[in-house]
Formats: sequence, C-alpha cells, structure tokens
Amino acid sequence: MIVFSNTTPFIALASIDRLTLLPDLFDKVHVAESVIEECAEGGRILVPDLRSLNWIIPVEDEAVSGLPVLFELDRGEKQTIVLARKHGAARVIIDERLGRRVAEYLELNVTGTLGVLAKAKSRGLIPSFHEAAQSMRQQGIHYNAGLITRLAQHLGEIKQ
Repeated sequence: MIVFSNTTPFIALASIDRLTLLPDLFDKVHVAESVIEECAEGGRILVPDLRSLNWIIPVEDEAVSGLPVLFELDRGEKQTIVLARKHGAARVIIDERLGRRVAEYLELNVTGTLGVLAKAKSRGLIPSFHEAAQSMRQQGIHYNAGLITRLAQHLGEIKQ
C-alpha cells in the first residue's frame, strides 16, 4: 500500500515522540522532497532528518501544471497531492483543511494525524487517543477540541 504524508503529521507526531506510529501502521511512507525540506527547516518542534529513517521513501518533486485547484496550496501540500495521484497512493496523510479538501476533490483517500492516532489506538499501539491528541494540542498543534472529543467517544474513551 502506497501512503504519502505531508509535513504537519510529521511535526505533530514528533511533538509527542510518536513518529514511529507511521511505520507501525503503514510500513513505508512516501514523502515529497519538498516535504523533507520543510521538515528539515526546523522550528519549535524538532523533526528528525527524514532521509535517515529507513521507512521513508523520498520522492522527487514534479512540475505542477494543469490543476488550478492546487494554486492555493503550499509547495509541500501541492507535491504531496500531485505525487500521491501519480503513484496511485492508497492514502494521503494531510491535516490542513484546504489541502484535505483539494485531495478529496481529486478523489484521494485522505486521513489526518488524528486519524493516525485513532488507528493506532484501535490497534493497541497507544494507550489513549485522547491523551495523545491533547498532548499534541499542549505542544501547540492546533486540532479542533470537538473533533478530538467525538473521536475519543467513537473509540470508547469518553462516554457520550
């Protein structure tokens, strides 16, 4: 199964030291060169050099043309979506609302970091979805609190 990820999921998962959930769930993750560069630029949350991770498959960026719907996206989002389409990805991990909408419009199967956490919880890889999601929020990663609560309820962690 081919899976592509954008930048934010790497940052969010690194913020709670759970980056290894990606290979645990998907084995290999394809990543556009522009996403690798964005992660390497650094910031408040340190993401390890993606090239050093044996489960990352770097993919060269491609020229983006012919899809006006992509113009509003940043370089990493554009490349993630374009390359996912080209390689027939089974899933794209992307958090930004506009990027998700564009990917869904282009008929890609989209999930986000919260979806990764939910899948990890359902497979027993983490003790609590809710705690992991709240920890990311405490690190400054912005996710909708209501969405976190609804997912935690769905997973049986919070009573409705």
